Amino acid sequence: MLQNNDALSARQDWMRLLACAPLDVLESWALAPAVVHTQASLVWLRNPQTGLVMVRGRIGGDGAPFNLGEATVSRAAVRLSTGEVGFGYVLGRNRQKAQMIALCDALVQSDEFADAIEQNVLAPLRAAMISARNLKAAETAATRVDFYTLVRGEG
Repeated sequence: MLQNNDALSARQDWMRLLACAPLDVLESWALAPAVVHTQASLVWLRNPQTGLVMVRGRIGGDGAPFNLGEATVSRAAVRLSTGEVGFGYVLGRNRQKAQMIALCDALVQSDEFADAIEQNVLAPLRAAMISARNLKAAETAATRVDFYTLVRGEG
């Protein structure tokens, strides 16, 4: 069994992946027969809804916190028949994506679906995110300019 910090870190990782995933990717796995069968026996604790959250910021990263403004967030919560509870939060007004994230969060916590979700959803999302990050780094490196200066001697 994972230690508390390891479990928290793993959950943070998959929630980040799911929040950054395109909706069509999340919808495609949700149509799998085993997942569709599971959806019939789940209970929505919080139907998808949209609201506002206050975004806080700091000047220079270490200054006093201040209210920067508000951001729109969609959220949902679901409980599977086996007891696992999943939450979905996403920036914007995409209620369906919040619903898919909550369902995936609950399923990845279940013993029955954890491996399938990791293999079919999270691993491809992780690979795509790493690939995109590497591509961006390569594009940035291509525009890098190194300045070479010679120090003039005194004398």
